[in-house]
Parts: sequence; structure tokens; C-alpha cells
Amino acid sequence: MVRVIAIAGLLVALIAAVVFGPHYLFSTDARDSADGSAPACDLQAGPCTWKNDAGQWSVAITSVGTGNQGTEFRLSVTAPTHPGRFLAVLRGESMYMGEYPVPLKQAGDNRYTAQFTAPFCTSGSGMQWRIDLQSGEDPVGRAPEKLTFWAR
Repeated sequence: MVRVIAIAGLLVALIAAVVFGPHYLFSTDARDSADGSAPACDLQAGPCTWKNDAGQWSVAITSVGTGNQGTEFRLSVTAPTHPGRFLAVLRGESMYMGEYPVPLKQAGDNRYTAQFTAPFCTSGSGMQWRIDLQSGEDPVGRAPEKLTFWAR
């Protein structure tokens, strides 16, 4: 009887390691801390700014109204460099709903903007999104905090 319980416990542990292990072993987001929770900067509370080797960065988001597909947002980024194929990639923070690349257009020397509607979750009251800045497929800017906002 003890042997059966021990074998069942080992099987459960093995299945848990196979299911949850890759997330912890092969995390590709270098900004996440060891426990998986980097601090967040709520873009709807105000602009998020930081400085790195390239210079000063600033990201802000504003709601510009409600369209047929939900709330429309305007994203503004001030970057010290001119990234080629500059994108803001939306990733579900409160629930995984895929990745949505939003192309940023140059609106001045170091300013970039985009207007978009974030997908929303139909099973809840809102969806928290994270924005990662990329040049093509390469991360750019490396914000020390997660850039987040809510779509309702």
C-alpha cells in the first residue's frame, strides 16, 4: 500500500514538473525577477519614464474614445534612438490572449505614436495588458518595469 502511494506521488510530481517546469526553466523575459513578478508601471496613471545607456525613454497612453471594437487608445513613445520597424507588442498580463504587434509611426524627431483598440476578455470586467517595445523581433528600451494598462 505504501509503495502504491509513493509511486502515485512520484507520478504527480513528474507531471507537475513537465507541465510547470519549462515556464521557470526557459523564461525568455530577462526583465522578470526570480519569482516572476517584476514591478509594474500603470500607464493609465501617468507616463512611465526611465533612462538606459541609449538615453531617456518615456511611454504614455491615453484613451481616445470608444469604437465598435472597444476602447481606442493612443500610445506615445519618446525614444533616444530611431529603432527600425518600431513596434509596441501587446501581451496579456492578467490572462494570455496572444500577442498583438502595434506598429509605431514617427511623429517627430524622437516621438512615435500609434492608435489601436486592445482586445478585451468577454469573461470578465477587464483585461490587463503589458506593452513590450521591439525593433522588429528584438527588444528595445528595456524598461525596468512592466508597462501595463487596462482595457475594459
